[in-house]
Amino acid sequence: MELLRGLKSLRPQYRPCVATIGAFDGVHLGHQTVVAQLAEQGRKYDLPTTVVTFEPLPREYLAADTAPARLQSFRERFEALAALGVDRLLCLRFDENLRRMSAEQFADRIFVQGLGVRSLVLGDDFRFGHDREGGFSLMQAIGEREGFVTLATSTIEFEGDRISSTRLRNALMQGDFATSRACLGRDYEMSGRVIFGRQLGRTIGTPTANIALRLTSVPLSGVFAVTVSGAGLRDALAIANVGVRPTVSAGSRPNLEVHILDGDHALYGERLRVQFLHKLRDEQRFESVDLLKAQIHQDVDGARSWFASSVKDRQST
Repeated sequence: MELLRGLKSLRPQYRPCVATIGAFDGVHLGHQTVVAQLAEQGRKYDLPTTVVTFEPLPREYLAADTAPARLQSFRERFEALAALGVDRLLCLRFDENLRRMSAEQFADRIFVQGLGVRSLVLGDDFRFGHDREGGFSLMQAIGEREGFVTLATSTIEFEGDRISSTRLRNALMQGDFATSRACLGRDYEMSGRVIFGRQLGRTIGTPTANIALRLTSVPLSGVFAVTVSGAGLRDALAIANVGVRPTVSAGSRPNLEVHILDGDHALYGERLRVQFLHKLRDEQRFESVDLLKAQIHQDVDGARSWFASSVKDRQST
């Protein structure tokens, strides 16, 4: 998938195309359905597919202190969309210039002049332009005038409720991995490169891989049973702590630490994917490192028991 950064990256060779636009945070089944609709339009018109998204996300720019936790880093979003077969990703920097564009200016600059769209797949709740003045009906009218079709995205539900980034985020916050898996069609995962930490894990017998997160907030917190892939590992059983490490750190930025249950692995500098399967407990502060050590050993035992029971459940079904 080709990455186009900003409006200045648009060249005549990127016109015409079929396109869609949105945050695509999480790339859940609803997003996957939109991409499938887009691919269908691409085949119909024999044109490449373009997904338009933003960085930062609009809500992060407009209200950074109250914006919801990000489900994916930009790299994770890029990789998920690429895996769906999207031809191009146009990432627009959401800044004051973009915010101040009128809906007409936005549509003309991006979809008419910039991309030359022949078909635009758009959510009926999508808002665009200054003060969110534009919506689906306005884009339809612009399309009729400029010669492109505007199609509404399909709604995907699970247990009677719409699948959305908000629903996925709430499920993860509650440790409801059955719902998150149903929303995603896969296990929720985080990824990043292993960096040097404080080496505390090795001193207490549970070495951890500290994974750099390019997020200021994450949708889950606590200790989890996970699997780890990358650097020669494939679905290695592990436990993970996501949070601010209140016993050993006074920081506020979220950390991801992983302890692989079996073997000794050289992972510094490697990129790992961590899939979240089951929540063991909330993050908590301990009065001493010894108490933390004892709890970690309990967590390891709890994870091993959960993995063992999970295997038995799969074998019996």
